[in-house]
Amino acid sequence: MAGAASPKQNGKIELKRELGLFSAVNMILAVMIGSGIFISPASALYHSGSVGMCIIVWAVCGLISLLGALAFAELGTVVPRSGAEYAYFMDAFGPLHKFWGNLPAFTASWIYVVILRPAEVAVIVMTFAEYFCQPILDALCIKDEEYSGYLKKVVALLAMASITYINMSSVKLYVKLQNIFGACKVIACLIVIGGGIYELSIGNVGNLQKGFEGTNYHPANLALAFYSGLWAYDGWSTITTVTEEVKRPEVNIPRSIAISVPLVTLLYVFMNIAYMTVLPIPEMIQAQAVAVAFGERVLGAAGFLIPVGVALSTFGCALSVQFGVTRLCYVASQDGNMLKSMSFVHVKRLTPAPAVVTQGIITFIFIVIGNIMQLIEMASYLMWIFYGTAMVALLMLRKTMADVPRPYRVPTIIPIFIIIVAVFLSVVPLVTDPSFKYVVSILFILIGMVIYWWFIYLNKRPKFMDGFTRYIQILFQAVPPAVHVE
Repeated sequence: MAGAASPKQNGKIELKRELGLFSAVNMILAVMIGSGIFISPASALYHSGSVGMCIIVWAVCGLISLLGALAFAELGTVVPRSGAEYAYFMDAFGPLHKFWGNLPAFTASWIYVVILRPAEVAVIVMTFAEYFCQPILDALCIKDEEYSGYLKKVVALLAMASITYINMSSVKLYVKLQNIFGACKVIACLIVIGGGIYELSIGNVGNLQKGFEGTNYHPANLALAFYSGLWAYDGWSTITTVTEEVKRPEVNIPRSIAISVPLVTLLYVFMNIAYMTVLPIPEMIQAQAVAVAFGERVLGAAGFLIPVGVALSTFGCALSVQFGVTRLCYVASQDGNMLKSMSFVHVKRLTPAPAVVTQGIITFIFIVIGNIMQLIEMASYLMWIFYGTAMVALLMLRKTMADVPRPYRVPTIIPIFIIIVAVFLSVVPLVTDPSFKYVVSILFILIGMVIYWWFIYLNKRPKFMDGFTRYIQILFQAVPPAVHVE
């Protein structure tokens, strides 16, 4: 998956279509298998209340993710631009009204770039620090929670700096590391599943026999359980974020989704069964690092393999999530919905360096001030608003772009079903538990609307922006895409 050719090959600074089927599958796996499966099992179990309902939640989350991803695959063939939801909103709603038409696309880019994806990366990197530091702290017999928390935050910040450097310096380096981390995370998942199979084979079935005992059927709790599960599955739309870099997107996008999402579903369901086979419900809920607790119980002296595998997995996931969101910056900036400099490409490294560094800075802030579970719930809430709106865009594009060839098309019932799921996950928590974090999310959307009205619609461009753009161009040695060089 090379992001671009050398400028000496074609005289232009631009990204190229170099992402084949294997690379597309690997990218989806890299993002989907991250921190969620190593954090969310405890949260999903807590809110669902029972072993049986927890397994159902994880299986249904996999099905929902597959259906949503297949609908995105159709959108990716109709609107062959990078940017995922942003690009779909521009084509579906943009022509409808001069002001309101482009507002959904701007809001999506505003939320994804400024809060949602940086928050997601922050959660993943903080999980990396948890799994990286915990064995070291245990080996040194350090129990001081204040010192441990400080050390983990420092490690998270250093990891974030490394991720930003990698994505800024070389796409080829990113690809090589992604492949390594991808193999490590699958191996880590298989180790957990293998441990669970061994425990079942020796008759350790007491926890699973509790079935649906203690199930919590309250809608708010079920919504939060699905939040946790769907957070772990998030990433199924990743490949549509880089559509313009995929070879034969009309073929490879649907195929990559059909391969990767079911594979991740199988891994997640069996990993949760393994967790719940070994760990009692109260212990699993209270565990700060579920996979580490599992490894200590099952693997003994070899338990260090779990935190090492998880650390590599989460680092690779954060690397790929940041890689994807910089492409959204890149596309939105070309349309004038973000700072112009965010679309600039480094003349030698051929990476969107200003966008990468901007994402790194925002994520740094989230790591310093963020709380893991609050970020998960807030990010999931905002994410499903856009997923639901994307399904509305799909239905609209079938009317407004009916003549566009559709080599791939999902049954209409699928986008309708995803809309219903999105409404449930967005509305129920607000009605049953109007937490402050949801109010903050809505306020942030309203702030984005004001920014759109003033800076985009009215085009009130500050005078210093021209100088700022030139400064960024010089600082990062970057130019607008498709510039010819000799």
